[in-house]
Amino acid sequence: MTESSTGPLISVADLAVLLGSAAPPAVLDVRWKLGGPPGAEAYLAGHLPGAVYVDLDDELAGPPGSGAGGRHPLPEPAGFEAAMRAAGLRDDQLAVIYDDVGSTVAARLWWLLRYFGHERVAVLDGGLAAWTAAGQPVTGAVPRPAAGNFDAGRGGGMPVLDEASAARLATSGLLLDARAGERYRGEVEPVDPAAGHIPGAISAPATGNLAADGTFRPAAELRDRFAGLGLRVGQGALAADSMAGDGAAGDAMAGDGMVGAYCGSGVTAAQEVLALELAGFRAALYVGSWSAWSADPARPVATGPDPG
Repeated sequence: MTESSTGPLISVADLAVLLGSAAPPAVLDVRWKLGGPPGAEAYLAGHLPGAVYVDLDDELAGPPGSGAGGRHPLPEPAGFEAAMRAAGLRDDQLAVIYDDVGSTVAARLWWLLRYFGHERVAVLDGGLAAWTAAGQPVTGAVPRPAAGNFDAGRGGGMPVLDEASAARLATSGLLLDARAGERYRGEVEPVDPAAGHIPGAISAPATGNLAADGTFRPAAELRDRFAGLGLRVGQGALAADSMAGDGAAGDAMAGDGMVGAYCGSGVTAAQEVLALELAGFRAALYVGSWSAWSADPARPVATGPDPG
């Protein structure tokens, strides 16, 4: 990855070079686990040099149930802008994000930055585990970056789904469920009001996008995976310039015939959207996801291994 590249992935080796350059990226640590412990504790115990901690619940999401609903709704533009400025992010600066949970939370911030118009953003491929496995240093020193000038604008830079468009996409296009298979089938539901999936959605656990070492699978393998799940040639395909990171902003609301993804609360599904982009497809994110869908008992629920 060159200093001018825009992602969506960056290798450990390339990041190490950039951190020693005259114009280092803003490095953002977004470690988080459902049910805890708080990611800030892991951050203080050791993080990438210069990395600033950003909290999923407080800074990458609005209050639960606000906006379009769900456990992790979109943050308000002003609040997100303030969080990114506090992290030192400048409008012209590369942002590099990492976590320790399969790039799921990192992809959420990657998606949010893209949604709010910041194109120069990349996820550290393999996350913290890849960094330490390569013998790269970690530190407990907490940086105090100068305030950035990141401008969130109004959003709309990536396509999104609401309940109605997700339901349509499940029948008119392709809607992927990025949760574990047992949650899709309705065998377990540890968090949300009902167990099962959106009728017509296809099970596509986000773990299937990763190799055994936690890095993303090659683009060709991802294309084969999504083709096996029903993604048609030309469906949601990115133009060549968009694949390079210079494409026009996505529609505010995804249309019929596209591919979309959801999960429990719109976090893990962002990793699916990133994997689809690596494979050459622009996908829409249902931000409210199952937590918003299942909050209304009138909405239909399918169970079992079939889409329903």
